[in-house]
Amino acid sequence: MIRIAIALLPLLMAGCATLAPRVAIDADFPDPAVLRADDGTFYAYATQGSVQGRQVNIQIARSPDLAQWQHFGDALPVKPAWAGRTQDFWAPHVARVEGRYLLYYSAKPDAALDDPAQGLCLALATAARPEGPFTDTGKPLLCGPGFVNIDPMLFDDPQTGKRLLYWGSGFGPIKVREMTADGLAFAPGSTTIDLVAPVPTDDPAHYRRLVEGAWVTYRAGWYYLFFSGDNCCGPNAHYAVMVARARSATGPFAVRPQNGGVILAASPGWTAPGHNALAEKDGETFILYHAVDAGRPRARPEDEINTRRIMLAAPLVWRGGWPVVALGREARLVARP
Repeated sequence: MIRIAIALLPLLMAGCATLAPRVAIDADFPDPAVLRADDGTFYAYATQGSVQGRQVNIQIARSPDLAQWQHFGDALPVKPAWAGRTQDFWAPHVARVEGRYLLYYSAKPDAALDDPAQGLCLALATAARPEGPFTDTGKPLLCGPGFVNIDPMLFDDPQTGKRLLYWGSGFGPIKVREMTADGLAFAPGSTTIDLVAPVPTDDPAHYRRLVEGAWVTYRAGWYYLFFSGDNCCGPNAHYAVMVARARSATGPFAVRPQNGGVILAASPGWTAPGHNALAEKDGETFILYHAVDAGRPRARPEDEINTRRIMLAAPLVWRGGWPVVALGREARLVARP
């Protein structure tokens, strides 16, 4: 196991005062999703990465308190047969359904090696325990061009009892579609519903040229859809977290009117924060997300700049029916060092 060091670092929120989030995992751990198991342990899952010189398909870490994290290896140690020759395993999400754990993720199929028009696929693997190992179900849920079918997130609608899968990117909209009760397939007769669409623009003040990274939560009669845009990483990294809300889990969603919907953006020392998850601890809500440490923007000298995306955590509060990353005196750290 790898013990992840933690430190306190400042972050300036968009248009607000200084916040002190906690560096949860000071290593490349992009697109984090968080699950709290029945015993109270938190598990975080992330896009593929190199850990101690070994390629890991789906990264996994665990924590008793959202503060001290321990890297736990590879949640998907065996590649699926349909993606055995590729290495694009992105943006996982894990949910407990009917006594087992379901890992939703995206991957590039082997067919893409022969057909450039073939893009990434949504996929599903199962396990008896939250740490895995997860085993792919044998075929993708959905394939398509480019990277449209990525960033899945399963959500159980408390109002209707329906099980819903959100996903989307690739300059298309965030989407949702109903799943079967066991979470293993799209519900017969269900259709895909578009929720939040990208807004083509070259204005650097806006982040919706591309939208992705959906995370949904329900609170006080509102469904909140957190999403990110516009460019996660690389030399032109320009990324932020935005939020929309609706009275129904399938929309229509209205983007927060202030600041273009943005609740978390870049600041001195931090580049391209985004792709968040939410977790509850001791009655408080925390937002976990990745960002590039401007002081160490790559894991290796030969890597492209702004590709070392580490996991941060900060408190989230609610004001006037909208989420706000807690600031100033309200900013309570996840745990004291």
